[in-house]
Amino acid sequence: MPHPLLASSDAASLPIWLVNDKTWPEIAATLPAQALAFAKAQAFEAKAGSHCLLPDQEGKLLGVLFGLDASDAKRVDPFLPGKLATLLPEGTYRFETAAPNPALATLAWLLGTYSFDRYRKRTEKTVRLVLPKGVDGEEVTRIAQAVVTSRDLVNTPTSDLGPDGIEAAVRKLADKHGATFKSIVGDDLLAQNFPMIHAVGRASATPPRLIDLTWGKADAPKITLVGKGVAFDTGGLDIKPAASMLMMRKDMGGSAAALALADMIMGAGLPVRLRLLIPAVENSISANAFRPGDILQSRKGLTVEIGNTDAEGRLILADALALADEENPDLVVDFATLTGAARVALGPELPPFYTADDALAAEIAEEGLAVNDPVWRMPLWHPYQSQLDSKYADVNNTGGPMAGSVTAALFLSRFVSAAKAWVHFDIFAWNNATRPGRPEGGEVQAARLMYALLKKRYGS
Repeated sequence: MPHPLLASSDAASLPIWLVNDKTWPEIAATLPAQALAFAKAQAFEAKAGSHCLLPDQEGKLLGVLFGLDASDAKRVDPFLPGKLATLLPEGTYRFETAAPNPALATLAWLLGTYSFDRYRKRTEKTVRLVLPKGVDGEEVTRIAQAVVTSRDLVNTPTSDLGPDGIEAAVRKLADKHGATFKSIVGDDLLAQNFPMIHAVGRASATPPRLIDLTWGKADAPKITLVGKGVAFDTGGLDIKPAASMLMMRKDMGGSAAALALADMIMGAGLPVRLRLLIPAVENSISANAFRPGDILQSRKGLTVEIGNTDAEGRLILADALALADEENPDLVVDFATLTGAARVALGPELPPFYTADDALAAEIAEEGLAVNDPVWRMPLWHPYQSQLDSKYADVNNTGGPMAGSVTAALFLSRFVSAAKAWVHFDIFAWNNATRPGRPEGGEVQAARLMYALLKKRYGS
């Protein structure tokens, strides 16, 4: 069923003219004289993001002018028309002139209306968009709802979304799609050989767990998603400064992205055998917290020296990746809010990704641009492996003071050897400021591009 903000009929809808410097004179010539005079009086210019509400002779809304930048098509934000969803008064609208990418403009309209209102109710207005021709309303609705659900998870504080809350969200998703679900909790992690997940999460009052969802036919191509589910990260005994902890509810953003992608895959019925693995923990501080200098066993059999307890995400991912790898899957994809170094390198809006598969890397980069979910490839630079050397164990969980995102990816790469392909996304999972289609707060990164890639590979 299409999204409630999508109208199937253009009856009583108001036109939106998307204009730029080249098309504005032609469109201006078609406007009623009073509307054009009003636009001139308002000094409207067809600049990117500018808008003007045009009145009719009775003072009622006739339509809307909205500016797009035509100077460089590659630099135009395909989500820009989505800005209108928050600017316009209540009503139903249609794109009188086609958006450069109607599907992405529609998605941005839906995503731009998102607000996190669990704890504070807001006055909502209903601003509907007539579904543009050629846009699959059900598809864009599935994608939007998957993103919105995961944004809610990222925005929810740990008081209401601990490791058990992450488990409940995955269980709900499994019920929605008829998937198989199980969870390994607490000391059962040790019994079933997930020692690093247990070590990271054992100091919390809420036991750690490995959440496992499977869906699809057993003989279909095996796609395994792994998401970092750190419900809150104090940094452990290498405690974070107070200011750094303020946003640590988003440290489960990797699990939210993986969950969103799984929702899209199952909702579309892609012919794959999907597995979703989420190690869910709270990196807390207590008498039994793991310590700097500890040497941990891993599921893979490698021993890991703890150089810093605040590098916990890679530890829980390592055990989950080792499990994923045991099935020799066609593709393993992991999402993690892993390093501050990634933000230093590329900022919050452009997550780095790592893979040894050049063909896959090219596909990822292409789809990221195509669906406005951009990422940037970074190198698995093997000479930096020596930064992870340990005098006492097979590997240290931290590298040197530089190239932190690269060394984190290199650490993870040691736990994936049998999969046909593996890709790691080091995401931020947050919008520091509102942009079209991307309100400030929790965000889902890299999931939409991977859905587009998998749909292209396996869709009918």
